[in-house]
Amino acid sequence: MTVEMGCFRSVRDLELRLLTATNELEKEREQRQELETRLQYLEQQLRKKEAEVAQLKSERSLEAAARKSCEVAGCDRGGRGRPIMREPLPDSCFLLAKRVPKSPSTARLVEQAVRSNELLKRMQPGQTVLLGDCMSETTRARGETIIAEGDSGESMYILMEGLLDVSKQGESLCTLQPGALFGELAILYDCTRTATVKALTDVRLLYLSRHAFRSVLMRESQLRRKLIIKFLKTAKTLKNLPDEQLSKMFDCMEESAFADGEAIVNEGEVGHIFYVILRGQVRVSQEVEGSPRLIRVLEPGDHFGELALIRNMRRTATCTAVGAVTCLTLHSEVFTETIPLEQIEFPTELDCFTQPAVANSVATVSRERLVASDTEEEEAAAAVCCLSHLQPVRYADTDEPVTLGVGAFGRVDMVCCGSTVFALKKVGKANVVQLHQEEHVRAERHILADARSPFIVRLYRVFRDNKFVYFLLEMCEGGELWSKLRDAGKFDETTAVFCCACVVEAFDYLHTRGIIYRDLKPENLMLDRYGYIKLGDFGFAKKLPRGEKTYSFCGTPEYLAPEVLRNEGHDFGVDLWGLGILAYELLTGSPPFTSLDPNRIYSKILEGNVMYPLYVGDSARSFVHRMCRPRPGQRLGNGKNGLASVRNHSWFRNVDWRKLQSCQIEAPTARLIRKGSPYVNFDRLPRDSQEPPDELSGWDIDLCT
Repeated sequence: MTVEMGCFRSVRDLELRLLTATNELEKEREQRQELETRLQYLEQQLRKKEAEVAQLKSERSLEAAARKSCEVAGCDRGGRGRPIMREPLPDSCFLLAKRVPKSPSTARLVEQAVRSNELLKRMQPGQTVLLGDCMSETTRARGETIIAEGDSGESMYILMEGLLDVSKQGESLCTLQPGALFGELAILYDCTRTATVKALTDVRLLYLSRHAFRSVLMRESQLRRKLIIKFLKTAKTLKNLPDEQLSKMFDCMEESAFADGEAIVNEGEVGHIFYVILRGQVRVSQEVEGSPRLIRVLEPGDHFGELALIRNMRRTATCTAVGAVTCLTLHSEVFTETIPLEQIEFPTELDCFTQPAVANSVATVSRERLVASDTEEEEAAAAVCCLSHLQPVRYADTDEPVTLGVGAFGRVDMVCCGSTVFALKKVGKANVVQLHQEEHVRAERHILADARSPFIVRLYRVFRDNKFVYFLLEMCEGGELWSKLRDAGKFDETTAVFCCACVVEAFDYLHTRGIIYRDLKPENLMLDRYGYIKLGDFGFAKKLPRGEKTYSFCGTPEYLAPEVLRNEGHDFGVDLWGLGILAYELLTGSPPFTSLDPNRIYSKILEGNVMYPLYVGDSARSFVHRMCRPRPGQRLGNGKNGLASVRNHSWFRNVDWRKLQSCQIEAPTARLIRKGSPYVNFDRLPRDSQEPPDELSGWDIDLCT
């Protein structure tokens, strides 16, 4: 019996030890699996970090190249991007932009590539599909160059199959995998490629040309605007508004998304928002004896809440999203700032969605305009001048001609006719023809010739010869505002307010005459001898009928408005955006959206996050915020009261506008102007050693005065 018990215990011990060993092995196996999973995760993170390092390396190479090109140019603009010239859109591009629906897998590839791209990821879903459908497919053999560093860019690409090598100055930067999107800046404007992309294997690519992209987005934007205006006209209170006012309403509206079952408005709430359904359905219901009763189902193109725009109304129904719903929305406060209420037809009966709560009122603003007189002495001297009478002003120490500025098409020299000093802008004709800018030079000449404002540089005469068109301009002896800002680092608030107030007066003069400026920046603001600011360089200016849009991609990168980047069409609102950016730059020393990589600049603009230093006051922050609204219709100055609402902002509370308009204020910028020779306030620039070729086509024959 004792022996049997001993054997039993031994067997049990063995079983226990076996069970323990089995459990330990199982734990070790689980731990090994956890370690393998962790290793896979770390390897994945490592690959991700390696890709980020490659991207950073590429960005640093681009920044180094940008710094080097700026040094070679012999100028220091604080890393400012070069102005982007207007590019005519050929009529043939509308024929090139054919839509070819893509397979589901290709559509997903395009969607993922666009959503992963810093510049394009904010495109609307419909635009992404449109972009993909307009792309064409091509194949390239191993070793072929897709794009070459230094070439002019024309197309954007998405890699479908194969591998690509990205290199700069012969040094490999990274390898692109399928799904990679590259060359995207080329679909916005004519840019120089900053890297070389070669095929490591045979590859398949999708590509889209700039002209096709611009024409597609322009056409889509125009159709979208017309469709929304058509929807708005079905509203009883809005049906009598002209298209120009309805277009302004559209510019104020924002997209809002609602999930399935989400209440968009609730019965009994005071309403302040008007809705137009873009996508999805909306169920309208009312409480009847404690239970919701369905009234109707609204479809895309239907609207609700229109009376909330003109009166604070209580909602008498609940509107609920059926599936995913997207609406265009407009707040009543924005509406009353945009549309004169005297143009609204007030209905005698209410719709089923609203009932009265509190009345509203709007005040009108009026002001008196005073215009300063012209500089009669300069005008009289210019009237008797011809090109041969103009003599270059020379530096006293070197006897070299004084150059005041250098631009894309030529330079500005200081000249004199007798004792009167002028600025002579020399526009190289061959360069103008090569870049198809003839109409833009004509526009600048006609706009400046007609301008009579103390806040705009005066054009006196126009001459021409075989090489140049010459603009004889008013001499602003105070120099560029940009150089004063560079030397000061930043301006105090009084100086910044004065500068922006002068720009407001210049814009008021232009906008009331249907002229959009489009290139505001400190480099284009000149100081006269008394410190008053004058708007110069009208190369991007254009006459634009009210209610219409223009689609040119032009301006200076840091100052581009979101609607320009999105190719939605733009109008006078871009000048208001620029005024907000200018105010920020004058107060801080640099624009709010900066980078040496244009992609990063544009991405920051579309994000719209403005960071303020602590020393920027509340009223200045409010002004920049109101001017730099993403939707152009919501910007201060773009409403029914126009620039009067800008003048009434608290940031300008100490400005006597009547005295400013008659140039009776002592300019705070006067202290920035150095005394001495007429060129002492300008940087010394190198002489132009190259003589341009003759250009004899005759496109400029009607420019002379």
